[in-house]
Amino acid sequence: MARKSGSHAEITGPRVRAAALRLFARQGYAAVSMRSLAAEVGVQAGALYAYTPDKQSLLFDLLKAHMDELLAAWAEAPKGADPLARLEAFTRFHIRFNLERADAVFISYMELRNLEPANFRAIEALRGSYEAELEAILQAGQDEGVFAVPDTKLATLALIAMLTGVTTWYREGGRLSRSDVGQIYWDMVRKAVGA
Repeated sequence: MARKSGSHAEITGPRVRAAALRLFARQGYAAVSMRSLAAEVGVQAGALYAYTPDKQSLLFDLLKAHMDELLAAWAEAPKGADPLARLEAFTRFHIRFNLERADAVFISYMELRNLEPANFRAIEALRGSYEAELEAILQAGQDEGVFAVPDTKLATLALIAMLTGVTTWYREGGRLSRSDVGQIYWDMVRKAVGA
């Protein structure tokens, strides 16, 4: 019996992905077996293969889904009319989007090394597309004389690392609200680019 009585593909498939995301974030990709994933979902190990060909494909699908969602959400987000407004929009968007997806962000950074080469290149290309969005904002600000950064690529990577770091320490109900964090980080980003 591959599937428990009463289980449905449209329910079990998302449960498999959610459990994999949670387990990869808590235990690490290498430590999670298909058997432990099946136990978490409540199905037999063989049933998982109805939803994913293997653990590598599952990791790739999770990372790709995160990047696709990030890029799509940024494409729809309000941007602002000038480089400073666009930078503020990017800063607040990045924090807001990623705080809702701390596990996905964590595995996107920590488990990238576990991707096979072709999968790694695909995710790196998506990440490069997102980084290019911020770099274009920084370059426009440089061109207009409103930002002063010595290297836009390096500044891009530094700012993304700083903004993404929020997901490692922020706790709901803590000393600072999400709004407070967004405001403080925006102030730090603005100063970092000399605006």
